[in-house]
Amino acid sequence: MTTDISPAAPSAAPPPESETEDGKEQTLLQQIMSGSWLVSLLAIVLALLFGGVLIAVSNAEVVAAAENFFAAPGEFFATLFQTVGNAYSALFRGAVFDWDARTTERAIRPLTESMVSGTPLILTGLGIALAFRCGLFNIGGQGQVILGATIAGFLGYAMPLPPVVHMLVAAIGGIIGGAIWAGIAGVLKARTGANEVIVTIMLNSIAGYALGYLLKQNWFTHTTSANPQSRVIDDSAQMFLLLPPPFRLHFGFVIAILATIFVWWLLERSTIGFEFKAVGANPHAARTAGISVSKVTILVMIVAGALAGLGGAAQVLGTEYKLTSGISGSIGFDAITVALLGRSKPLGTFLAGLLFGAFKAGGYLMQSQTGTPIDIVLVVQSVIVLLIAAPPLVRSIFRLPTPVLKRKED
Repeated sequence: MTTDISPAAPSAAPPPESETEDGKEQTLLQQIMSGSWLVSLLAIVLALLFGGVLIAVSNAEVVAAAENFFAAPGEFFATLFQTVGNAYSALFRGAVFDWDARTTERAIRPLTESMVSGTPLILTGLGIALAFRCGLFNIGGQGQVILGATIAGFLGYAMPLPPVVHMLVAAIGGIIGGAIWAGIAGVLKARTGANEVIVTIMLNSIAGYALGYLLKQNWFTHTTSANPQSRVIDDSAQMFLLLPPPFRLHFGFVIAILATIFVWWLLERSTIGFEFKAVGANPHAARTAGISVSKVTILVMIVAGALAGLGGAAQVLGTEYKLTSGISGSIGFDAITVALLGRSKPLGTFLAGLLFGAFKAGGYLMQSQTGTPIDIVLVVQSVIVLLIAAPPLVRSIFRLPTPVLKRKED
């Protein structure tokens, strides 16, 4: 008697450890970009509330009223709300609309100043956001801005050309400078596997020291001044104003709008943009589908660097008009915050750049009229970064539901 033993049905293979019940575990970059617009807005609100606490703590009148809190609690709260309200009121009047101004031009000038300050942040932020969408941490925006500003500024005063043509040549020089500087990191990443974070950080330092060296050379600065700065760029190379003085809003803001549209089209409507996002989502699957990950990595960094270099060109051709060791300020680093706040989307990055431009423009009036340290604005920006990078923290504070990740059935 034989027993017919049928083969047991194969059991389902256990899911890899890297997978959870709702699908594959997201990378840190994908988690940051998964935050909703509501989370971003609430992060800004929390940062402003935290900034209000710092404003109150740094104000002598509020501290004095706090000492008599139990004797006169009403006076404490009145002083607290008045101090914080005056500070944020001055911030708004310096960034959007000054209702205390004597003329209409002075009243609306703060808004244009926010646009001026936001222009290089938007352009550089778009470059960093593009790299983020493609799975690359481009931390080299600062160096790319410096290279773009250096080449654009040098062409702006060392090469006499007709108006408009001169501006375009200088701006294109800035684009090429930023593209080359970021392309170095892209090539090293694609060919040797070098970490782009470390490479771009080192390139930031190299760019800064290179500019410092060039500003000590007379052949480069075209001036005999003992100060480490170049001569003023030619009028023909300056980005023309969109509004008459006293406004400083220049053509660079139009370029920022066009760049935002270009990045949107590149990511959402072009074939190469689809490859960019495919590599960012899953480079192994993209390679299996026949996409050259190395080529995409290099192209992404080149385009990202070109945008950041254009931001540097807008800074020197539209605002500063000469090269100095601090020409880039903190644009490259602030642009990282802008990209994160904008969730690495073109429109979001554009609006975030305007917001941070408003912080910068309004911070000066807040400090001059209320005595509030301008560093409070930097703290607010830093808290925004912290909260944007931790969407679960914001959701837990406001008791928002956790978004459910849907997984397609095979």
